Amino acid sequence: MEFLDAPPLPFYFTPEHEQFRATLRDFIAREITPFVHEWDEAETFPRSLYARAAEIGIQGLGYPEEYGGTPADTFFQLVVAEEFARCGGGGVQASMNSHAIALPPLLKAGSEEIKRRVIPPVLAGQKIAALAITEPSGGSDVAALKTTAIRDGDHYIVNGEKTFITSGMRADFITTAVRTDPAVKGAGGISVLLIDGDTPGLTRTALKKMGWWSSDTAHLHFDNCRVPVANLVGEENRGFKTIMNNFNTERLFMSALACGYAEVCLEEAVDWTRQRTSFGMALSERQVVRHKLMDMTWKIDAARTLIYDLAYRIEHQLADPAQLVARICLAKVQATQAMQFCADAAVQLLGGMGFMRGTRSERIYREVKVMMIGGGSEEVMKDLAARQLKL
Repeated sequence: MEFLDAPPLPFYFTPEHEQFRATLRDFIAREITPFVHEWDEAETFPRSLYARAAEIGIQGLGYPEEYGGTPADTFFQLVVAEEFARCGGGGVQASMNSHAIALPPLLKAGSEEIKRRVIPPVLAGQKIAALAITEPSGGSDVAALKTTAIRDGDHYIVNGEKTFITSGMRADFITTAVRTDPAVKGAGGISVLLIDGDTPGLTRTALKKMGWWSSDTAHLHFDNCRVPVANLVGEENRGFKTIMNNFNTERLFMSALACGYAEVCLEEAVDWTRQRTSFGMALSERQVVRHKLMDMTWKIDAARTLIYDLAYRIEHQLADPAQLVARICLAKVQATQAMQFCADAAVQLLGGMGFMRGTRSERIYREVKVMMIGGGSEEVMKDLAARQLKL
């Protein structure tokens, strides 16, 4: 569709943003898109892709130069989300960008030793970082986590489990939420601990999923893992706020991704309906089809407009923090619902072809639910928004 390649509003994106977008779009079109189906079927992708992405600055975007990064605003992050979505495969994106949720707590609250040891090799694509919060007993209720880290001299003894961990099989560094004060059952006893991937007692099990096949997803088991106290990120028993603040950036990024995937579905549906004829007429000329395509279009536009507005407010500090958290939650709900609608509509319009493995819409259809659940489920997002707005 012609309008899909129209330049974004200059009000939000500068020439520097668009120059980076062009570089990233070329990289993804050349290095990722042609191989998405192959990597999905293989349930993996080459580890060398991290280093190739680092060469053009993708991995280090938004991080200080002293650690090998490139300072960037929120709109650069939206460009990354929008352009990665164009490949039509969430698995590669999920693992390639797992450091985007694993490193911010280290950057914000970690010691200088941790920052210099971990961040540069990850941004260079030499090492992989993952975030481990979710547990088998609960996901969004972070304050109820059960994995313990008990102080024993210069070490913590870590016991427990984490699950659904993106990059969990490959990760060299794992930013982990633990309970350092078992006597406190709520948020007060939680800390953030950096756990090295080669720590004795850490075992990993690969998980099979509905979608994101090329992304490794792991169940982690910690059995008396000895982790140096020096690996504590921030203050002991005060890690809950660090974890929760990390979610806001992740949710906005996921919202932009969801819009991008929805747009891929729309693009594939338009191409198909223009080519496919029935009873002597192209599908795209039939009113019922055109209406469905327009329903897809306005849902994408509505969600994206909210996302851009939120990014602008973040950059210019124009919103009350509670209001901002609430609107980010609702943006994720709106964007993932748009993705769900567009994936379903595209598969329906493609008919039998939409049910075949290899079409982008079929893959995205399988990946909708992880976007609606990951980073905070739709139900949790609405409830959190209501509480932030004191309703």
